[in-house]
Amino acid sequence: MTDEKLRPREASRNLVQRGSHGETICRPMAEDEFLSSEGVHILESWNVSEDPQLSIARARLGPGQASRPHRLRNTAERYVIVSGAGELQVGSLPTTPAHPGDVVYIPPGVRQSIVNTGPVDLVFYCICSPRFDAADYEALPGTSSDPGV
Repeated sequence: MTDEKLRPREASRNLVQRGSHGETICRPMAEDEFLSSEGVHILESWNVSEDPQLSIARARLGPGQASRPHRLRNTAERYVIVSGAGELQVGSLPTTPAHPGDVVYIPPGVRQSIVNTGPVDLVFYCICSPRFDAADYEALPGTSSDPGV
């Protein structure tokens, strides 16, 4: 089931520079952050049609908040934990603490969720390949503490 609130169709960006060969520097606009139906504050950093191989979004969970269990059917995702503390549920792995600097690889079709266990926001980047498409998202039953693939 597709949920249009998973990612905005077009994020406004402050285009800093664009070169003659397509090279681009952009700056996501803080006011474009939104609360997805998945329960995560999302700021699209990079998700454009001219770069179909990859998308990048900043995710933020407040203290005690958790993402809903889900999977991306045909997309590999990586989390890069920037700040805060959390616990991950990824596929068949045991519940695992998440700390700044951790990189989490989630293959296509694998169940995932994350919860903020600390007193400050948990911030991480979601790097998807190919780029994120809401049609690829599948919400799963259960809570973030349920194991499974």
